Order: sequence, then C-alpha cells, then structure tokens
Amino acid sequence: MAEAFAAAGADVVVASRKLDSCEAVAAEIAAASSRRALPVACHVGHWDQCDALIDRVYDEFGRMDVLVNNAGMSPIYDRLADVTEALYAKVMQVNLQGPFRLSAYGGQRMVEAGSGSIINVSSVAAVQPTPGEVAYGAAKAGLNNLTKGFARAYGPQVRVNCIMPGPFLTDIADAWDMDAFNQSAQRMIPLGRGGEADEVVGAALLLASDAGSYITGSIIKIDGGLSPTSG
Repeated sequence: MAEAFAAAGADVVVASRKLDSCEAVAAEIAAASSRRALPVACHVGHWDQCDALIDRVYDEFGRMDVLVNNAGMSPIYDRLADVTEALYAKVMQVNLQGPFRLSAYGGQRMVEAGSGSIINVSSVAAVQPTPGEVAYGAAKAGLNNLTKGFARAYGPQVRVNCIMPGPFLTDIADAWDMDAFNQSAQRMIPLGRGGEADEVVGAALLLASDAGSYITGSIIKIDGGLSPTSG
C-alpha cells in the first residue's frame, strides 16, 4: 500500500515498532518513486505513541490526507484456556485500541482541515473466526464496528472505510504448511488460492482517492470469495 501511494504521487510515512525496518522500507520507496518517505518508530498498542506518531506527521508535513490502520497480531495458542490476560490485552491493544486512538486523534485533525480518508485493515476472522484466532477475530470485529462508527462521527469531511482481507501470502505465510493450505484453498476459496500482497492495492487506492469519494462506512472483502458474509 505504501509503495502504491508513493507511485501515485503521495509522500508517505512508514510506521512500525522497529525503526531499522521502517528506514529500510522508506529508503526503497523513496528510491523507487522520488517521493518523500518518512520512517517513524511506533508501537500502536501504546496510546502515547499513537499521539506522537500523528504529531510527527503534522510537524513534518503539515497535513495528513490518508491514515491506514494496518498493524495486527494474532499469537498462536494451544487452547483458548491458555490465552493469558496479558496476551488477550496485547491482541486488543494492537488490533483495536491503536486504530481507535489513531483514528480519534488523527481523524479529528483531518476533520478540522476539512478532508481526509481513514482506511482500516480488518480480517475475514471478524466474521468467520477459526478456533485459533478467537481473540484476534473479536478485535477485528470491533474494528469493523469502529469503521462504521467513525464514518458517522467524522462525515462529511472524513471518509472511513475498511478492507477485510482473507489469507494473503505475505511473510505470515512462512509459518504455514503450504501443501495443506493449498489443498484447503482449492476446497474453500472460490478463486482457489491465497492473495498476493499487491492485490490489496486496487482497494486501497480506491478508498484513499477521489475515485472513492462517495464511499464511507464500507467494509470491502478481498478474500477470493472465502467469506460468504460482509462486515
């Protein structure tokens, strides 16, 4: 998404927990696009770091046109009874609390500026959770709800939408049994495969740009047809 926004002419901010990783990605984007790419270290599970990220964006650029809430985590556990309070809290902080605070604080500044687009990144686990991602699915269901709530709260100046991906073959798939996944995909996913990273670009550009100017409060599935329900 960051590469696509830069290729379309946007300056971008690359934010994540590890500054060195952000710096590497930002350098690649800047070299490929000739746009400014600012790396910022931020753990979105911490309220104060969310505020600091938004303040840094405005200090550096004076504006924020698009906010993408894309941080997520879903730790593996053996049984639901083994999920500790600390693990549960961390899943909620990263997947739900962070997007809430970034949208609340950053979105209000967008409202005051008169325009903006917030794009949340949910998961089909929000509507079709497996036993191994119950807490994660609950958090993403909450993110779907936040999308609709913020769309009503911040319209008409700011549009708020959500991308709801199915299984994507990013680095998360490194831990998968790909033979088992491919067999399952043939049975359960109408398109018969997992998604590739660049297949999220079309929806992201639509929601970020004037091409999506009459879209708000929407949850767009990008799951190859896996989930029969919407958010």
